[in-house]
Amino acid sequence: MSIITPPYLKKGDWIGITCPAGYLERSKAQKCIDTLQKWGYQVLVGNTLNSRSKNYFSATDEERTEELQAMLDAPEIKAILCGRGGYGLSRIIDQLDFRKFKKNPKWIMGFSDITLLHCHLHTKYKISSMHAPMAAAYNDGENKYIQSIKDVLSGNVTRYPIKPSKYNRPGSAKGQLVGGNLAMITHAIGSVSELNTKNKILFIEDIGEHLYQIDRMLMQLKRSGALKKIAGLIVGHFSDMKDTVRPFGKSIETIITEHVSGFNYPVCFGFPVGHEKENLMLKIGATYTLDVRKESVKLFE
Repeated sequence: MSIITPPYLKKGDWIGITCPAGYLERSKAQKCIDTLQKWGYQVLVGNTLNSRSKNYFSATDEERTEELQAMLDAPEIKAILCGRGGYGLSRIIDQLDFRKFKKNPKWIMGFSDITLLHCHLHTKYKISSMHAPMAAAYNDGENKYIQSIKDVLSGNVTRYPIKPSKYNRPGSAKGQLVGGNLAMITHAIGSVSELNTKNKILFIEDIGEHLYQIDRMLMQLKRSGALKKIAGLIVGHFSDMKDTVRPFGKSIETIITEHVSGFNYPVCFGFPVGHEKENLMLKIGATYTLDVRKESVKLFE
């Protein structure tokens, strides 16, 4: 399957910031705006950032749809940074028109709830996008995770050496990289945004779920055939996991290991991607090699 790679950015290009899901106040995004401008880009800030919304969402469904649509269509905008995730994209994604975007693709950046948009772009339009830190992450300074965004926007290839984990399963795999938030990946099953994982390297992460819910989501992936078809699995952060009053009785590593025990592909645990400061930029749809050895792990284009 051929993937369309949007043009990389040059100095002076415009990046739009919008919040297509949850609310984010301007003060939490100012460092991000300043950093992008320091890198030489111009920044268009949408009205959904620091909106007058009084509820969970950054604005009404209609307002969020209209603003994201405008940025998708605008030829002068070369990349769109989603200010934050949360929840809300599935309420508007079927109202978006990607016809102009297909003719003039641009980089979409974000993670968490934005995973649904990544899945949609990959499945329906075969367009690459960036699973990347969002606006508030820039408040931690220009660390290597923020730097990974700058590197990729400039067209540099990614090469990530990772510390090995005792839970890893050795092996090597090459394929297009897909994935993101586990809850959103399973949320897309049965819809037009559902991922085709065959021969792909799948990465997963999540936050704030009960252990039994992670088990249930993995069971859904397994029953749908999605776990059987993949070339390799990357396990990112599973942050703030919860347990029930009567314990589930298994760790997150054990849960995942059991679900993939019948398959032979390499598995990498502890990859720095997800809802932590350690959140490397990954290009959805790009071809990567995953090399998992006892003493080392590498993911590279």
